[in-house]
Amino acid sequence: MRDLVDGDYPDADRVRVVMDNLSTHTASALYQTFPAVEARRILRRLEFHYTPRHASWLNMAEIEIGVMRRQCLDRRIDNRNLLESEVQAWERRRTNSGAQIRWMFSIDQAREKMAKSYPAPLLNESESQ
Repeated sequence: MRDLVDGDYPDADRVRVVMDNLSTHTASALYQTFPAVEARRILRRLEFHYTPRHASWLNMAEIEIGVMRRQCLDRRIDNRNLLESEVQAWERRRTNSGAQIRWMFSIDQAREKMAKSYPAPLLNESESQ
């Protein structure tokens, strides 16, 4: 996380991080890793967004990892430097191609499928009309 705020996005006021609900992905993990002042400095710039617990098919990170595994990591790479180089090249190609996830369902279909885990948001009067 420190690399994100200091290295990758040093000029950003806020860095939005999308991640799964793994127990190590918490603010307290930063306090366990860094001194309190440093952890607080990092956390002030981070905004966490968590993927659904019971809908891995909605997890864009998991989808991208699957694409990377099929397109880039479909063979044995026994050299760390080569692995890093291959993954970085794949990331550049993927970004430059403008790759997008094309969802095959509507918001209403997703809400119906996940109704038990994720109740529909309450709408105020003006939104429901």
